Amino acid sequence: MHNAMKRAVAVRTAGTWTPPPEAGTITLPYDQRHRRRIRMEDDRGLPFLLDLPNAVLLADGDGLEMEDGGVVMVKAARERVADLHFDRAMDAMRVAWHVGNRHTAVQVLSDRTLRIAHDHVLVAMAEGLGARAEELVAPFQPEGGAYASGHGHAHSHGHGHGHGHGHEQGHGHGHTHGH
Repeated sequence: MHNAMKRAVAVRTAGTWTPPPEAGTITLPYDQRHRRRIRMEDDRGLPFLLDLPNAVLLADGDGLEMEDGGVVMVKAARERVADLHFDRAMDAMRVAWHVGNRHTAVQVLSDRTLRIAHDHVLVAMAEGLGARAEELVAPFQPEGGAYASGHGHAHSHGHGHGHGHGHEQGHGHGHTHGH
């Protein structure tokens, strides 16, 4: 038999564990942190298999628990983002609604600031609604969303539950009207 690749089989939620000095790290952008089963390499180049029972949105500071007891700490990569600043709470709420309506990931920062992944179309829309956009390179840790508890560990995000069907029934597509 060949040597089996190390397997990460569980997630320790950020803030509930202390990384040991020998813990490795893996630095990932937001779009690579919602995973269930994939071959990965830690920041030292050591390969392992992420092998979780359900897809999890990994957050900065989470730990990937290895079968052998080791842990690899997840770090949010710095990436292109836009911080949207507001003078009026009303403008912030309006932009938050429009961003959410597009199912776009958003991080809520303190002081009425919203952070989105950089997207010139969304930035222009936000500016048209009263935001001042600041483009920068920073870690991106959006809200977990309606299916998440905390930042996504308690639920699998329901990807296998037919989410799309529920949307179609209440939107006037004729499914519920008499024929």
